[in-house]
Amino acid sequence: MQIFQCPNCGAPLYFHNTGCTCGQQVSFDPERQLMQPAAEVCANREIIGCNWQAEAGGLCRSCAMTETLPDLREAENRPLWEISERAKRWMLANLARWGWFTEADPGGRPVFRLLSENTAVGPKEIVMGHANGIITINVTEASDAVLALRQEQFGELYRTMLGHMRHEIAHYLFLRLSAEPGFLEAFRSLFGDERQDYGAALEAHYAEPQPAGYDHVTSYATAHPHEDWAESIAHLLHLVDLLDSAAAAGLAVPGGPPPVTTPMPRATPRPRSRWRWICRSR
Repeated sequence: MQIFQCPNCGAPLYFHNTGCTCGQQVSFDPERQLMQPAAEVCANREIIGCNWQAEAGGLCRSCAMTETLPDLREAENRPLWEISERAKRWMLANLARWGWFTEADPGGRPVFRLLSENTAVGPKEIVMGHANGIITINVTEASDAVLALRQEQFGELYRTMLGHMRHEIAHYLFLRLSAEPGFLEAFRSLFGDERQDYGAALEAHYAEPQPAGYDHVTSYATAHPHEDWAESIAHLLHLVDLLDSAAAAGLAVPGGPPPVTTPMPRATPRPRSRWRWICRSR
């Protein structure tokens, strides 16, 4: 959790705020990572409370990546879409601090399909995942009740909408990074050979799940090198949030953001060699 600052009165603001108690309306600038007076705001501001500034086409950087919306003929899907988009903005803001999907990043952008199990024509099965730059997210899990049920069902206490966003974007980051010289060799030396049969690996995992251990952050990470990578990146971002929260509370750890009692400035993570590909300056 980062704390931002009202551009008018200097009061603390949080990532989802659209305005300050002083009356100042604000929008978030993902490029500079700060709150600014609201001017050109995202076209989805009044619909789902998006508080990011508009870019080309009237949508913000995050909303513009969404290609497909859940069936809004079902009234319960609109708030689930809102919660899911907020998680996506949080994930993209995290990665922007490392140079991903910024104005200086010349690489491609992912496309998001936000779908719901509940539609006007009846229930629909949704499989979350990434395929060639397209990320499918099941917004039904933005419901607290559904999420709690599935956390217990799958034994995944870290299963959250933000976690889904971070996991699936990690697959897309692999797609982009795999084109860079030396990346695949470094990846295989650390995570294993991703060319092994993915379907067979998942079948084996679900038939006999292996526990997490020293080499794997979750049980699912043991299934295949692709999932080890995605789970590791998701948890790396979780840990950055933890450091941000500590700094916002006036605490500090060696190598982390400095403690603050006023709104926290943009942090500069210190990447370890293991993560030099994902955390590098771009």
